[in-house]
Amino acid sequence: MSTVAESADRYRIEPTALQALRRPRLLTREVLAGLVVALALIPEAIAFSVVAGVDPRVGLFSSFVLSVVIAFTGGRPAMITAAAGAVALVIAPVAREYGGDYLIVTIVLAGVIQVLFAVLGVARLMRFIPRSVMVGFVNALAILIFLSQVPQLIDVPWAVYVLVAVGLGILFVWPRITRAIPAPLIAIVLLTAAVVVFGLSAVPNVADQGELPRSLPELLIPNVPLTWETLQIVAPYAFAAALVGLLESLMTAKLVDDITDTRSRKTREAWGLGVANIASAFFGGTGGCAMIGQTMINVKTSGGRTRISTFLAGVWVLILVVALGDIVGLIPMAALVAVMILVSVSTFDWHSVRPSTLRRMPLSETVVMLVTVVATVWTHNLAIGVVLGVLTAMVLFARRVAHFTTVSRTVEGDTARYRVDGQLFFASSNDLTTQFEYAADPAHVVIDLSRTHVWDASTVAALDAIVTKYEQRGTTVVLEGMTDASASFHGRLSGGLGSA
Repeated sequence: MSTVAESADRYRIEPTALQALRRPRLLTREVLAGLVVALALIPEAIAFSVVAGVDPRVGLFSSFVLSVVIAFTGGRPAMITAAAGAVALVIAPVAREYGGDYLIVTIVLAGVIQVLFAVLGVARLMRFIPRSVMVGFVNALAILIFLSQVPQLIDVPWAVYVLVAVGLGILFVWPRITRAIPAPLIAIVLLTAAVVVFGLSAVPNVADQGELPRSLPELLIPNVPLTWETLQIVAPYAFAAALVGLLESLMTAKLVDDITDTRSRKTREAWGLGVANIASAFFGGTGGCAMIGQTMINVKTSGGRTRISTFLAGVWVLILVVALGDIVGLIPMAALVAVMILVSVSTFDWHSVRPSTLRRMPLSETVVMLVTVVATVWTHNLAIGVVLGVLTAMVLFARRVAHFTTVSRTVEGDTARYRVDGQLFFASSNDLTTQFEYAADPAHVVIDLSRTHVWDASTVAALDAIVTKYEQRGTTVVLEGMTDASASFHGRLSGGLGSA
């Protein structure tokens, strides 16, 4: 009997978690994808804990709680949320200067702010992020993923380079043999076995990154006075963490949407991220957001498609570090480096930098992409790169559109007729007043606005200034052809904006 899940395979419609639970093959894929992601999460969670100035187990517990909670509350299936470097950088001063209790309050407040962002519909602003910024975002994160692995390749035994090369070979060849078992899992198992069998004790492993926890996380209530002074201390960090985390999660969700040809619920993702951060804080964890590298491992490399892989990524983290910590500690960092290098290469949009693409692409689009990439790589902050990319796109767009506005003049008897073509807004209307022949025009002037639209107060002020200049010379001016929306907007503001 044909099932919905079978149809999903046939027509490449993404299966739901319920459909995956009913089909052993899909469920196996989700379980193994979660395991691979967990293995990649552990060393990064430890590293980000160091960045945030907290014990390594804090980042690990945070990754567990965030993954499990977001699996139920988030709006993007298969996306991995855990303790993140961008958030760690923002909140590091709180842990360093005020201690762990203030850190918990900061993350709770950040989660509340993210929930408020969801209620206010901030996630809908994603539609204003242009494609060139998205391409720059993707390329920048690919570069950052690669650069994050470079320290693991400096001042290390020669065996590390051999293991990385072998790992990359496995990752490229194994998918051609079978996709039933994710290639990263095979690479990690085989390289770990090789290190143990050949006694390569000098090769850095996961245990070298920090102590793994031996117990389950506990519910914590911060010992912090609930005063205005406390709010003044934590609010700036909380707002920054909320904004950075939300932006990275929404951008990652959009990236996964494009990869899987599906749609996610961005507002629910914002709400779910806030709830997950609140839960993480009360279990003593740091804040987090979508993990781009681990999400790419789950979606592109391991084939994860449902909330099951997200949920199990968190569960596997807890099982691996608490119950199997000694075994996990043996995993060579070279295996994880190989996986992340593959993720970096497969994430980069190589088509965007081909000479043929660059020749066809408008220069402004290429500039926006480069600004996004350079700003992100320079600051190691994807949020800053995206914001600067969007601002650059806005400026270049306004400049380009402004040049499309033209004014043409014809004279018939005692009437001069002007026709305005193009969109009128602050960039195009600033020099609108200079395009009229005030002294040379006859007694009557008609300005035809039927081929334009009045978008803002700057345009209304410019039109008022034109009318005033003519009236001072005794010339009658008629504005005609405005659309109903333009006429209503102009009528509401005209004469009330002061001198132009």
